[in-house]
Amino acid sequence: MTSLKNSVQLIGRLGNEPEVRSFESGKKMATFSLATNETYYNNKGEKVTDTQWHNVVVWGKKVDVVENYLHKGSEIAMEGKLINRSYEKDGVKKYVTEINLNELLMMGKKD
Repeated sequence: MTSLKNSVQLIGRLGNEPEVRSFESGKKMATFSLATNETYYNNKGEKVTDTQWHNVVVWGKKVDVVENYLHKGSEIAMEGKLINRSYEKDGVKKYVTEINLNELLMMGKKD
């Protein structure tokens, strides 16, 4: 069960074009937002869709896949781990939760 520690599995669509950065060390990183939808009926019988947005970070060779094959609206299944970090901007401490991608499965039809 140790592999279940800090593991997140999501199926959703990219909310923006992936942003790829290259570093002097030669490493590459990609970031994008992922939208997941949950549909349910409220107590009035109305259909409600709740969308959650997730920030995804990709490192290593998977960046090439993201850069070449994923675009805004692409549907993917992914597994990763949650990363919490903070930084200070204009004297205000900001908190960020991201998902560090481990596994990626492209879904839907080919472009």
